[in-house]
Amino acid sequence: MPRSLPRRQALRLLAAPVALALGAGACARGPRPEAGKVLNVWTLDLAPRFNTYMRRVIAAWEQAHPGVTVRWTDVPWGSVERKLLAAVFARTAPDLVNLNPNFAANLASKGGLRDLSPLLPADAADRYLAGIWTSGQQQGEQFGIPWYLTARVTIANRRLLQRAGLTAPPRRWEEVPAYAEAVRRRTGRYALFVTVVPDDSGELMEALVQMGVQLLDDRQRAAFNSPAGRRAFAFWSDLYRRGLLPREVVSQGYRRAIELFQAGDLAQVASGPDFLRNLQTNAPGIAATSAPFPPLTGANGEANVAVMNLVVPRQSTMAPEAVSFALFLSDAANQLAFAEEARVLPSSRGALESLERRLRGAVPSDGQERLVHNARLLSIETLAQARVLVPATPGVKRLQAILYTQLQRAMLGQLDSDAALAEAALQWNRYAEARWP
Repeated sequence: MPRSLPRRQALRLLAAPVALALGAGACARGPRPEAGKVLNVWTLDLAPRFNTYMRRVIAAWEQAHPGVTVRWTDVPWGSVERKLLAAVFARTAPDLVNLNPNFAANLASKGGLRDLSPLLPADAADRYLAGIWTSGQQQGEQFGIPWYLTARVTIANRRLLQRAGLTAPPRRWEEVPAYAEAVRRRTGRYALFVTVVPDDSGELMEALVQMGVQLLDDRQRAAFNSPAGRRAFAFWSDLYRRGLLPREVVSQGYRRAIELFQAGDLAQVASGPDFLRNLQTNAPGIAATSAPFPPLTGANGEANVAVMNLVVPRQSTMAPEAVSFALFLSDAANQLAFAEEARVLPSSRGALESLERRLRGAVPSDGQERLVHNARLLSIETLAQARVLVPATPGVKRLQAILYTQLQRAMLGQLDSDAALAEAALQWNRYAEARWP
């Protein structure tokens, strides 16, 4: 494919015939090596940091499955969609892939992923957190096995909070306007940064749900043009027009929030606990005055959790082996080991219980380590009231793009917030009616 093609255009060219390729089935795959079976497994952004871990897990599984060799390929996050679509089109799709739920849901909706239900043991769902297991379902089919999780917490600059006359950041979105005004007026800095760039973070979509907005109805039509939706659109456009959000939220993504926080120009940022380690390296002065706090939520206290899934493309001729390896990779022992190395959260009930016991039983004496330790514990505690706030449904990225684009227009004064929301509903319904008549 010519390198000059933009990424989105390249994806569209690949996606056009992909539905046909997805349904082509296993017969299109080339023959397996005569010496034994090869299980092709793709992961995202694990090499080289986790090479030793993955090789150890692979060796243990291969020992229990003689005659099967695991061929592990690690793919950069930013290129996995393009590479997987190309592999599907070429009839060389892997047997097991680590995917984010949104892309996995889109593939599942096109018939590109296997329903794993017939291949799973009867107690499979009981091994994982209930709300996490269901995130891999679509229309009654189980297309994903959950692997690792991330539950964001609020990392706040205590020095800026003190200058603003505050002891802690807010817990609820309804408290944000007064908080943002206090920070801006008393420090000249900004309280928070939530991007409205259409193809960037989904944090604002999650915030809409926390504010009581139902995004879609049972027929996949817009449900967000509602009293709650109008209040939420007015909330964000008002914050921006009052100068209480950085001007760049309409043009720059989440990375800009990190830059502003590291520069001391932002009172808080939503991130995983391991962000603190990067902060200690990149901005030690800011790290020294930072502390973890519970995440922002809506009135019911629900927080968001991000899930990474393991899925089996329909083209695979080794679905039983792929499911076996996925269950092994995500079992309690292996997830606990990975969670300790990667400082993520496990989706396995047993692993999560073990991790919490370990963290509560060991309090580091080093101040920097203690800061990360406390953030990890807080992240685990967050899971008690966390769920996937924006389920991975087909078209969810299109929905985000429509909502963010229209909210941008409201923020910039091109439309009032009610009109912008109505236009978003009109655009989404036009798309939904074509896709789900």
